Amino acid sequence: MADTARNATNDQAGHRPLIVRAFLLGERLDIRGVDQRLALATTPLTLRAGRRGYAVLFRYGVAALFDVAPDEEAHFLADLAPLVNDPLAEAGREQAHIDIVPGATELVDPAGTIVLETLTPEHMQIIADVLAKDLVLEHYEIRIAAVFDRVEPLAARLKRLGRRDFSTRDLLSQIGDVLLTKHRMVGRAEVLEKPEVLWNMPQFEGLFGRLEREYEIRERSRGLDRKLEVIGDTAETLLDLVHTQRSLRVEWYIVALIVFEILLSLYEQLFR
Repeated sequence: MADTARNATNDQAGHRPLIVRAFLLGERLDIRGVDQRLALATTPLTLRAGRRGYAVLFRYGVAALFDVAPDEEAHFLADLAPLVNDPLAEAGREQAHIDIVPGATELVDPAGTIVLETLTPEHMQIIADVLAKDLVLEHYEIRIAAVFDRVEPLAARLKRLGRRDFSTRDLLSQIGDVLLTKHRMVGRAEVLEKPEVLWNMPQFEGLFGRLEREYEIRERSRGLDRKLEVIGDTAETLLDLVHTQRSLRVEWYIVALIVFEILLSLYEQLFR
């Protein structure tokens, strides 16, 4: 990363707090529509925002704004709105407090404040990456909870009444939800992947690890995986039961037709 980019953010050094706010705007953000001529970094896209702030943008629909005033924040998000695919009715929000202290050791204090010696593009990319993953996990935790609420009564009804008159369309919808969620978590957000900046600058591994533990990224991701497996297995089992019931019904129809033909033949022979 260019030294000029690092110097551009080093002017923020000094013992003062600032706030970073992250927003989950939609399923995808087309960052090709953003003016990148003054970008500090491109993976993810990091650029100036407002009078003295910065923004880190992710293709999977998240924008993280550092030290941006509320009025500037609203203006910046409004400019991004046309670039958002499948926007959410209400954007997900997360924020963190950063305290820049010259000579300090990088850490996350018990109150959750991120303490840094200085704020560089690499720091912003790492912090934004963790906040973005936190938002994505929260979004899918809510979605998966809603799917659980739909699937659980079906299993309870099967246990209580032994009935298998489930809607195939509903069951296929649950399975589709599971597959789509897995695809978006793994393929787009790459929740368990390290940010690209760490491959070139491993000295930031410590900060990333502390933030990842603070927001319980890996634990929550594994928890979601287990829930997705339960929902998928339940929906597939119920779907198999529906198919089995329908196959059995078809077999009874065939038996009934055979019996009818036999009776019809006997009737014709008797009256002949």
